[in-house]
Amino acid sequence: MTERIPCKSEGCSATILPATFQKTGGYCMPCVQVKERDERQAYILQHRKTVDLYAGVTDPVEVLKIMHASRPHDPLMVYAPYKTGKEELYSSLSGEDAGRMEAYAVELLQAGDEDTCTEVLMSLACYNNRLLSGTGTLAELLRREVYHPGFLYKDAPADIRDLLLEQVDTDAEHRNFLLLALSWIGDEVVVQRFRDWREQAPDWADELYAAPEKYANEAGWELTAEGERRDLFYRNNYAVENPPPSSAAVYPDEPAGSFLSESGHRCEWCGNPLTMLMDIHAEHTAVKRLPVIGQRLQVQTCIICSCYGPVYMELDSMHGARWSAFNQKPDYLPESDPNEESREYLSAGKQFRIAEKPRNTYYAAEWTLEPWASQLGGYPTWIQDAEYPVCPCCSQSMHFIGQLDWEAVEKYGEGIYYMFLCPEGRMSATLFQQS
Repeated sequence: MTERIPCKSEGCSATILPATFQKTGGYCMPCVQVKERDERQAYILQHRKTVDLYAGVTDPVEVLKIMHASRPHDPLMVYAPYKTGKEELYSSLSGEDAGRMEAYAVELLQAGDEDTCTEVLMSLACYNNRLLSGTGTLAELLRREVYHPGFLYKDAPADIRDLLLEQVDTDAEHRNFLLLALSWIGDEVVVQRFRDWREQAPDWADELYAAPEKYANEAGWELTAEGERRDLFYRNNYAVENPPPSSAAVYPDEPAGSFLSESGHRCEWCGNPLTMLMDIHAEHTAVKRLPVIGQRLQVQTCIICSCYGPVYMELDSMHGARWSAFNQKPDYLPESDPNEESREYLSAGKQFRIAEKPRNTYYAAEWTLEPWASQLGGYPTWIQDAEYPVCPCCSQSMHFIGQLDWEAVEKYGEGIYYMFLCPEGRMSATLFQQS
């Protein structure tokens, strides 16, 4: 039997054959691989160069084109970031520059790059509030059978709407996307068609994920019992920001609202303290148009249990909020010890401030763009399907009033807490979604 020889690496207990010893200089193969990897990494660090693709580029459209361009991975090359992000650039585009970016997106589509095309168009629609051209961009999207995201068809003109309505009856392959696109158009003709489908289901209704009229929820509205359109969110949208200490933004010394504080009550399911997601005076500009009950807009929830189902709170203008008897405990809740649960996230809320000026209603509509999502009002950033809780008192869908993105709360946080209100039933509710 051939005698094995100890590996020369300090601390390594492996033994190797004499032939391997001669081949590797006395090291086992795992140690050889580590040595080669370390040498490679040292070489990369020594020879790596920083490349500034934006040097000398001042045109915001050209800057955005560079941002959207794919680049092959090269470990010896580091690309310097631009001084601002995509969000800020898209938001600041002039009408002319936004038109140039829309034309660029069409060029990408014609070249076969559908993904980048839709990313550009969604950025324009969300951050810049630009409606897409029906005779140009939308017609090209239709010609190439690009129906997703449906948000791109928001407020599309009548000719585009009529083409979609005609196609939805015959195109089974794209029917779900077509219905979503029609929901985002949502004009009187679409509302009437949804009403007709509710009264008499079309032959293809059984092939859908939900009844045809339910697709309206994805665009933030629903059909009432009388067949009218009822919006489920409020258009004024104020970001809830977490500015760095070095930020030049000006905020009042005393914030007008607070976020993520202990409410003084406990969850009746798990026993943990309830959290006040937000507490804002009714006269604050950001919530004046919201249906505030009493002197303050307050939303409480259990941070743990609301991940597994809606949590309702009954609102009293005199005595604040209390746990609702309508809450139905989910079939599954994780075991938790209130004494061991971390409450570190409470400190993050002390830094949150409400933006001084409103932003586009649909600014954070698409979560895959990774926008700053914490906000008051506006259209929600659904990570999964749209889900508006039904008020257990009046049986109406509740209105969305705000959300907190947990990525902005904890270092490794994810998911969004959504907040809802029903003034008629005097109820608030919270939901949670994550990818």
